[in-house]
Amino acid sequence: MSFSSLKNITPLTFYFGSVICFVLANVLRDKSLSFYYVLLVLGLILFFMGILKRLRTKR
Repeated sequence: MSFSSLKNITPLTFYFGSVICFVLANVLRDKSLSFYYVLLVLGLILFFMGILKRLRTKR
């Protein structure tokens, strides 16, 4: 996946991905603590990528 394809993704897609990561993290919290933290960090990264994308497209 190249960075040019990331430019076409809407902020809503990043937010939706972060919600999915947070939900999966909560489901897998008791079964695998390492996946919990990986999904939690991935959800935060996707959320902030959505915020940055939103701020860049508004200008």
